Amino acid sequence: MFVLNPCTPSVQLLHLSPPQTISHQPNDYPPFLTAGVPRQYHFHKRNFALFTKATENYRLETNNLQDNDADNYYENDDDDDDDDGDESQFSSGRGFRGREEEKDYDRDPEFAEILGSFLDNPDKARSKMEDRLRKKRNRILHTKTGSAAPMKVVFNKFEFSNSYIWFEFYNALLEKDVSLICDTIRSWHIVGRLGGCNSMNMQLSQSASDKRPSYDAVQGANVTPTTFYNIGDLEIQDNLARIWVDIGTSEPLLLDVLINALTQISSDYVGIKQVVFGGSEFENWRENLTSEDAGFSVHKI
Repeated sequence: MFVLNPCTPSVQLLHLSPPQTISHQPNDYPPFLTAGVPRQYHFHKRNFALFTKATENYRLETNNLQDNDADNYYENDDDDDDDDGDESQFSSGRGFRGREEEKDYDRDPEFAEILGSFLDNPDKARSKMEDRLRKKRNRILHTKTGSAAPMKVVFNKFEFSNSYIWFEFYNALLEKDVSLICDTIRSWHIVGRLGGCNSMNMQLSQSASDKRPSYDAVQGANVTPTTFYNIGDLEIQDNLARIWVDIGTSEPLLLDVLINALTQISSDYVGIKQVVFGGSEFENWRENLTSEDAGFSVHKI
């Protein structure tokens, strides 16, 4: 028979010898349940001590392995969390895709040259920057609305048969602004050339408002016609513009029609600082400026 010590690890028993009895034999250990073990599995005290030590070493190694596995698990878990965080921040279709999609705006030789000469010659650098903005003004997006300030109208020795009409805008014109101004002047010229602005035949506007309108065709046919003779091209320099006109007859209604249209444009679409009728010169206008890169352009009316 073999007596187990409570301080020793349990041993798998191949055979139990029922019934279990309490041993009355004197030994160095307190009495415990005994089990029948085949002879070949009987342990000597020395062998049992070696077995106990080996079991204890196995238990320590197992615990160490478990601790290492736990540490590795938490480290991997932290890495997984980091990966999950990265995925949560960058994996969405609309999220940030990294710097590979960013455009390098610093590699601009022209801009580098401007910055390089700024300390040595600030005036030259400022001039280069203004030229750069002027050349690329059509690609610069900015809000363009009308002006709340009333458009100023000035007459400076205006002659109906041979005069310039000068325009000063608050900002340099964009392409859509140029189209709007050209269409307005073109329409004004067409109506005037067809005799639509004749103050001598104002039958409806001069009739009483409380009566039914009536029109006398004979009277309208016998009125002296007014015809817009000729008009030049619209010339633009930055925020300035001019156009040459030959109205032919002294017809102020033609001017009123243009002024009314420009007033509405200035209020709703493109801010016009002033319109000057007449004069061969205008402030800041350069007669020798003919380069498109410098901000000069000509538009057919």
